[in-house]
Amino acid sequence: MIIYPAIDLIGSRVVRLSRGDYEQKTEYSDDPAAIAKKFEAAGAEYLHVVDLDGAKAKKPINSDVLKQIAESINVPIQFGGGIRSAEAAEAVIKYAERLIIGTVALTDTNLLKKIINALRPDKIVVSIDYKSGKPAINGWLEPSPKTTEEIQASLKTAAITRVIVTDIAKDGLLAGPNIELMKEWKQAGFEVICAGGVSSIADIVALKSAGIDGAIIGKALYEGKIDLSEAISAGR
Repeated sequence: MIIYPAIDLIGSRVVRLSRGDYEQKTEYSDDPAAIAKKFEAAGAEYLHVVDLDGAKAKKPINSDVLKQIAESINVPIQFGGGIRSAEAAEAVIKYAERLIIGTVALTDTNLLKKIINALRPDKIVVSIDYKSGKPAINGWLEPSPKTTEEIQASLKTAAITRVIVTDIAKDGLLAGPNIELMKEWKQAGFEVICAGGVSSIADIVALKSAGIDGAIIGKALYEGKIDLSEAISAGR
């Protein structure tokens, strides 16, 4: 299982939100590249970088910060936040190994196909965010028009195999992940990366035992609840 330390960006600063609420923001650093180097030094195999400004604006805003991070480390990056066009995807893929597509994948099948054609299916990871037990879109602010089953069917048709699944109720609260939700996607045939609530080595062991492929860790790292090196070892 791969551990993905998270770098969430607002105004070029590293932040974390609680339950996806932009009003509940904690700043951790004004130097994202330095944080990335720290994670690399601890043994990170992959970084998870999200442009929260971009998610809200519906277009990448912190692309220059992504570039700075990419040029400062030798670890691959999965990047998302506001990628709503093939042009936006092509503009940022040069700095990331994979792109995270959220709202587009749930609302615009034709546009998703354009992005896939501009890149490749293996260059895309689709982010599925759950709010009150149902998929949400537009930076977690609105309910999705599609059910889980409908989303799964459309992703399989598009040859998407990798997803990030977030339970917003768990995000940023250090309350443990929603393992049953992760298993639901795993059993549907997807490679699953868990996001939200991972706050202990025990959580990582539980996710690994459930067959989950990856875990994104944010607040627990920044607040010293988890040591990244130990987390990586536990996931192997």
